[in-house]
Amino acid sequence: MLRKKTTSGFIESVQDVEAGVKVLRRACPLMRRAHDVAGDPPLRRRPAGFEGLARVIVGQQLSIASAAAIWGRLAERLAPLTADAVLATPEEVLRSAGLSAAKIRTLLALSQAAATGALDFADLSLTDEAAVHQALCAVKGIGPWTADIYIMFCIGRADAFAPGDLALQVAASHVAGLDTRLSAAELLAMAERWRPWRGVAARLLWAYYPHMKRTASQGEPI
Repeated sequence: MLRKKTTSGFIESVQDVEAGVKVLRRACPLMRRAHDVAGDPPLRRRPAGFEGLARVIVGQQLSIASAAAIWGRLAERLAPLTADAVLATPEEVLRSAGLSAAKIRTLLALSQAAATGALDFADLSLTDEAAVHQALCAVKGIGPWTADIYIMFCIGRADAFAPGDLALQVAASHVAGLDTRLSAAELLAMAERWRPWRGVAARLLWAYYPHMKRTASQGEPI
């Protein structure tokens, strides 16, 4: 387990990411290999709150380009994008932005929870990760992956991690030289060595993933 901790426990800047990378490189050969291939990962921070969580929901299981296009249409139609705006918008308008029926249901459930105060975003930013998970997953349609991504990129917790993310499982397996993909439980166990910088380790693995895919498609070793 890593000994050096962040000053605040949050990743707020590129400098925080760079600090985490330095510690991870010294402590873990897998992280050193991922960084040698991919370089410094991006900050990937978004504001906390309703809009940030809504964007995570919209982007789930989509490519970056598709998610950005749908989000752009949604933000244009609902500006400003608030819980009240979502609740006041006919479902056909939400569908016209490119949202699936499942994502519309989740956004409506989230909007209802936010509008009634059942979900308090200010409190979420101040509480521990287990409580954030519990509060978010209590909203119908929100699962552990969505909660993990919100904690990592919107709240900005330095040690947040998303073991259920397929790209992280594949990238970690590849960088470790494994023949089979790690399960969520196996990846979570591996990630113990990256504390308290698991959020930076995740960023490194996500940055490594496209390099891995590109070289694999070209039939070259990475």
